Amino acid sequence: MAIKILANDGISDSGKEALEKEGFEVITTKVAQNQLIDYINKHAIDVLLVRSATQVRKDIIDSCPSLKLIGRGGVGMDNIDVAHAKSKNLHVINTPASSANSVAELVFAHLFSGVRFLHDANRNMPLEGDTQFNELKKNYNNGAELRGKTIGIIGFGRSGQAVARIAIGLGMNVMAYDPKVTEAVITLDFFDGQTLPFTIKTVEKEHLLAKADFITLNNSPAEGGYILDAKEFALMKDGVGVINLARGGALNEVALIEALDSGKVAFAGLDVFENEPNPAIQVLMHPQVSLTPHIGAATNEAQNRIGFELASQIITLFK
Repeated sequence: MAIKILANDGISDSGKEALEKEGFEVITTKVAQNQLIDYINKHAIDVLLVRSATQVRKDIIDSCPSLKLIGRGGVGMDNIDVAHAKSKNLHVINTPASSANSVAELVFAHLFSGVRFLHDANRNMPLEGDTQFNELKKNYNNGAELRGKTIGIIGFGRSGQAVARIAIGLGMNVMAYDPKVTEAVITLDFFDGQTLPFTIKTVEKEHLLAKADFITLNNSPAEGGYILDAKEFALMKDGVGVINLARGGALNEVALIEALDSGKVAFAGLDVFENEPNPAIQVLMHPQVSLTPHIGAATNEAQNRIGFELASQIITLFK
């Protein structure tokens, strides 16, 4: 009998095709969270694949004896009780390599938006552009360039290194902090086939916080509690920009709002939130926050790579 895979949050065509070619049955029905246990048991699902929408907690792991593997299309596995799954001899896989470039490009979308006030201009131009054009022009006329500035990257795994690659290309100075990484070689690939390697040595977190013009959280090292809290904001330069694409609980949003209101932080870019899927209204309404709804890996290219990487791992495990 074919091994049954429920891709509850979807899977790319390339991933689905690769699995079906090897004889797996791939189901892409979207099952509601509260009906998942019944569905998995009724259809004897062997593999559950999720992105960030579906939660795979102890109740599912304990109540679904047919499950052999849980896969996360993406990097972070906050929505899966990984340790509990492994204690029940379930395989747990993710796709750390596939979405790094998409995440890094969104970091810079938020950075460019912040230094040129695009997020605020895009809110106000439709409302007041025809009547307050000159006033708006005045409001947004003190932008900044990224070139020559220092970017501090917290979490120097694949996504953090992809951020460094873009930053070097833009002419930025790169600092990185990660307790598990001492140095990394960042290779720039150019359109004409040339490559150029750069070695980045990581630094202490406090040193990075004090020196960086912009700070970005990427797959941030799990330290328990907030990585950026009031204490960390106090160490930063005045007028710093802060970007979070790591996870919702990586920074204290109350402390962030205070730092924005005091001028310590000039702008923030957030793709993840403490209270997903109901972010705090103070965060959503703040004029100095650039916002996206957890779409770091949501590009066609990344989803294709994610589907294919999941398929490759599943085929290797089962075949």
